[in-house]
Amino acid sequence: MTSGKTPFELMMEQAQEMAKAFNPAMTTFDPKGYEKLWPTMSKDTMEMFFGKGLSKSGLDAKTRLLLTLAGLTMQGAQAETPFRMTVRHAIEAGATEEEIAETIAQMSMFAGIPAMTRAMDLAREVMADGKDDEE
Repeated sequence: MTSGKTPFELMMEQAQEMAKAFNPAMTTFDPKGYEKLWPTMSKDTMEMFFGKGLSKSGLDAKTRLLLTLAGLTMQGAQAETPFRMTVRHAIEAGATEEEIAETIAQMSMFAGIPAMTRAMDLAREVMADGKDDEE
């Protein structure tokens, strides 16, 4: 007999049960809470994983992360947590707010204004959070 739940609801229940098995004190799984557990990598670490460590004459981590932002924007910025994490990592890798905004804006030509607007809103949230942390 079917439970009447959607596959997504069943998957989330299973994920919560798995999380409880790892940590019995955990009562719910919050994807946005996961974001707080992942610290921003240092620029040197990003260069090792994503930048010149792959190819000495290839793209640096900042460029790779800006390309990742472009791709995530093209997808409509639907994956909020990876998008915000990528903005933070791009800033850590040396990208300026202007470079991030220009990368996102460029995607409006290919992904459309709604995708660009959503991505820009998420990027602004991250940048505002970073400024709050500085104060």
